[in-house]
Formats: sequence, structure tokens, C-alpha cells
Amino acid sequence: MAKAPAPAQPAAPRKRLTAEARKSSILKAARRAFTETGDMNGTTIKLIAARSGISEGVIYRHFDSKEQLFFEAVVEPLQQAVDDLVAATQVIDADEPLTPGRQIEGMTGLYRQLVSTLEEVLPLLGLVLFGDPQVARRFYRENFSVAMDRLAEAWREVEVRYGFPSESPGISARAVMGMAMVLAMERHHGTMKKTDRDAAIATMSEATVKGFFPTIGPDRKKE
Repeated sequence: MAKAPAPAQPAAPRKRLTAEARKSSILKAARRAFTETGDMNGTTIKLIAARSGISEGVIYRHFDSKEQLFFEAVVEPLQQAVDDLVAATQVIDADEPLTPGRQIEGMTGLYRQLVSTLEEVLPLLGLVLFGDPQVARRFYRENFSVAMDRLAEAWREVEVRYGFPSESPGISARAVMGMAMVLAMERHHGTMKKTDRDAAIATMSEATVKGFFPTIGPDRKKE
């Protein structure tokens, strides 16, 4: 006589996420949805809920509005990234003598940090800076521009300490940030390899410290 089949085991109950874990999951799904659409206004709560595998009602238990969700999912991580960029400006040790080699070494470290961070946050940065004008203006003035000012101030302190203050550290800081941004876009959207990026950073570092173009003396003739 054939044995009767064993009774099916009840499925293990799904583990409920804590409120903190659920909120983190929603934020990740929101970042993904905002990045896919490339537009805050065009990204619906319904789409974010679908990416999270939950209902829209669950999202509204954690966030009052889509605007709040956008701020916490996109703007706040960018603010943290900007703070990391500012921390990277502390590249020269005040207790050690400044030499040309250490200048280039410090600049290389700064470029590497800038490019790496910008490459990582590039999609979010594009969403903010080229999205809602009010959000873009506020973020640029309160975060991105402030970061470049703090970068310039860090350079100014080093220059004054070693007796060679420049007239426009703010412009220099923005030029460095611009070059790092273009290199990050080359890596993110182009075909640049890591070895090519490292070579480009080395070139930019030396050129930033020594100057991009050779000095042309009055007796130099055009060839």
C-alpha cells in the first residue's frame, strides 16, 4: 500500500522589516526611480511603490510628500557627498615642509577624491542641478558653491602659511572642480578606463601646480 504524502509544511512567515529598514528600502527604490525617469515631477509615488514592492499607503506612512521623499533620497546624500569633498581639501599637513613634490602629491589626492565622489553621485547631481529650478538654486547656493568656497579657503590658508598667496583662490577652486566633473562624466558616460583616468589625474595635478602653459619669454620666437 502506497504511503500517504507527507502534509505540506506551512511556509515560514515573512520577516517584517523594522520601520528604519522599511524607510531605507523606500529611499533606495526612490533613488532608482528618480534616476530612471530623470525628473522629480515625472516620477510618481505609484512608480516608487512598484519599485519597492509595497503599496503607496506604506510610503505615506514614512514620508509626508513626494517632495520630502526626493529631498531625503536624493538631496541629502548629495549634501553628504559635498561634505566628503570638503574634507578632501585638507591635503597638506601644516607640520611638514611644503615641497613641489608634496604639492603635486596633495593635488593628486584631491583630484582622485573629487573624481571618485563625483562619479558616484553624478546621476543624483544631474537630477538636482538640472531639475526643479528652486531645488537646484538652493542646493547650489547652500551646498555646492559653499564646498568650493571652503576648498578655496583651505588653499588660501596653505598659500598664506607658505608666503605665496594667490589673488583668486575661489576661481582656482572652481576650475579644479570643473575639471574633476568633466573627468567624472568621461568615466561615467564615456569609455575611459581606470588606467586612463589615473593618467589624466596625474597630468591635471602637475598642470594645476605648475601651470598649464609654458611661460613665453620676450625673446622666444615663433617656430
